Amino acid sequence: MRRPAKTSEKSPPAGRRPAKPRPARAPAAKPYHHGDLRRVLIDAAMQLVGEGGPDAVSVREAARRAGVSPGAPFRHFPSRDALMNAVAEEAQRRFRAEIEAALADAPSGDPLGRFRCLGIAYLRWAMKNPTHFEIISSRRFFDHDRSAGVSSDNAELIGLTERTLAEAFSAGQLGRRDLKQVQIAGRSLVYGFARMHIDGHLPRWGVAAAEAERMAADILDLFIAGIGAGVAPAAKA
Repeated sequence: MRRPAKTSEKSPPAGRRPAKPRPARAPAAKPYHHGDLRRVLIDAAMQLVGEGGPDAVSVREAARRAGVSPGAPFRHFPSRDALMNAVAEEAQRRFRAEIEAALADAPSGDPLGRFRCLGIAYLRWAMKNPTHFEIISSRRFFDHDRSAGVSSDNAELIGLTERTLAEAFSAGQLGRRDLKQVQIAGRSLVYGFARMHIDGHLPRWGVAAAEAERMAADILDLFIAGIGAGVAPAAKA
C-alpha cells in the first residue's frame, strides 16, 4: 500500500520571486506639544526680529523654529499682523522692565538723578536692541490702535517721565522753564539719539560704535546741566 505523498508548499511560478514579508509599520510619531505654544511662538518671533529685523518675521518660520506644523500657530495668531502685535507687546514689556530695574536702584530723594537713570536705561536698551526698538517706536510694523498692551505701557512710561521731571521742578532742581517744554525736550533727546544710532548716523559725527553708550550718557548729562538750577546729579558710568 502506497503511503500518501507529503504535501509541500506551493512554489512560486517560474520567473517570479517569492514575496518578501512586509515590515511592521512604525508607530506614528507623537506630535510635539508645548505647554504654552503662544509664548514659544512669540519668543521665536522675537529671535527672528533680533536676527533679521521686523521683515524677517513670518508665522510659518516662527512655527518651524517652535517645532510645530505650519498650521499650529493660527489658533493663537491668525495672521502675521496678530503675531507682530504680540511681538511689539513683548518688546515693550522688556523695555519697560529695563527702565523699572534701573529706577529701583536710583536715589529716591533725587528726582533729577532718577530722570538720568531713566534716560540712561532708555538709551542703553534701545542701542542693545535696535530691531526691537524699531518695532515699538514705529507705526509701520503693527497696529498701535489695536495693541492695548503697548499703548498702556507707553502711556505709563510717558507719565513716569512727566512725574519725575515735575518732582524735580517742585524740588527746585530745575530752572525757571516751561515744564512741558522740558518734558518734550527730554523725550526728543533720548529718542533722537536712539534713532541716530539705529539709522547708522553716529559714525558720520565721529562717534564709533564702542563710544556710543558713553556719548549717550554725556549728552544726557549736558541736557540735565542745561535744565538744572545749578545742582546737577553726579555723573555715573
